[in-house]
Amino acid sequence: MKSSPRLVHDPYAALRFPEYRNFIISSFLLTVALLIQEVALGYEIYSITKDPLALGFIGLAEALPFIGLSLYGGHIADRKSKRTIILFSTGTIAVGSILLHIFAHEYETSTGIPASYLVAVMYATVFLVGLCRAFQSPAASSLRAFLVPVHAYENAATWSSSAWQAGSIVGPAAGGFLFSWLGFSHTLFVVAALLCVSLFLFTRVSDKGMSAEPSKTDVIESVKEGLRFVWSTKPILYAISLDLFSVLFGGVVAILPIYAQDILKVGAQGLGILRAAPAVGAVLTLLILSRFSAMQYAWRNLLFAVAGFGVSVLVFAVSPWMGLSVAALFLSGAFDSVSVVIRQTLLQLLTPDAMRGRVMAVNGIFVSSSNELGAFESGVAARLLGVIPSAVFGGVMTLVIVGWLTVKSPELLTQRFDPP
Repeated sequence: MKSSPRLVHDPYAALRFPEYRNFIISSFLLTVALLIQEVALGYEIYSITKDPLALGFIGLAEALPFIGLSLYGGHIADRKSKRTIILFSTGTIAVGSILLHIFAHEYETSTGIPASYLVAVMYATVFLVGLCRAFQSPAASSLRAFLVPVHAYENAATWSSSAWQAGSIVGPAAGGFLFSWLGFSHTLFVVAALLCVSLFLFTRVSDKGMSAEPSKTDVIESVKEGLRFVWSTKPILYAISLDLFSVLFGGVVAILPIYAQDILKVGAQGLGILRAAPAVGAVLTLLILSRFSAMQYAWRNLLFAVAGFGVSVLVFAVSPWMGLSVAALFLSGAFDSVSVVIRQTLLQLLTPDAMRGRVMAVNGIFVSSSNELGAFESGVAARLLGVIPSAVFGGVMTLVIVGWLTVKSPELLTQRFDPP
């Protein structure tokens, strides 16, 4: 008697679509460029100011325009050309980085420019990045769902996360080494070049997902419609809320320059290694997730992953040794990657096509609040409590939030979200 054929899981399903490949390569280079710039700016600002709060203001400068305009950006993404939005936003970021490079070069070669002017221009550049990301992020996130069929959503989420995490390895490590070898202004030149290559590659992706007929719904009602959908869809609401509060309190990226300079004493190159360690753990985990689904009992798996993230942050917070610190950050990235894949897959599976831009904008606000506002929170907490106590506080709060949401959502613990 013949056995029925088994369906073989294809770990490269999403990569078999050429436009999707161009999309994630472009996204990878964009991530590398922005993280090189972020590391260089953070190290330069802290070298000039020696103030933890100055690092927190980097996150705030990016978060304010992003959060303020993301819902409108999502509305535009559902009604206009997603491709045009992405090209214009990425091009504007590239122009800003070029101008920053020129100003930084003048500062390094001239004694007539005060350091405070350079700091102000750096904050202005970060603000511009946040402004452009408010439109670029919902457009790119919603476009991704139209580049692959539904059965490849989880695989596409895994590879997109892999591209981002790979960029998070290369970007911070390259940022630290480039800063040491080339200096600040020449590092920014590399950033601008990478942004231009990313922009070119994205021109290889065609427009998809535009409505046949523009909706007559006004902006306010359109935004409310997206917010109502997220609020009424508990798996999405709880998943993005968990990400918001865990990274808001548990994220330690913003204070890594302090750990590198004052606690572990490993300098700019050590900072690059510390920044890259979470992404190394994430990429290795994502390679496993490309072959095995995490969506069976997704909410239970998500809670376990975020709890592991919180424990990893606690270990990093009290570690006096570089090796242990790198290992803790490695594990934090591994656990975080599981939560990212689950959250992104839920968003793709449960969101209607006509509402993807607005829902992705809401998700983007939550993510930005956790990352950029989390960076500000880290700077403030480090200023008020001290660096190590503030990191310990963040890890403890992450575990408290996991416990609270576990109690609040028992019906989701056994629910399955298997992709078709």
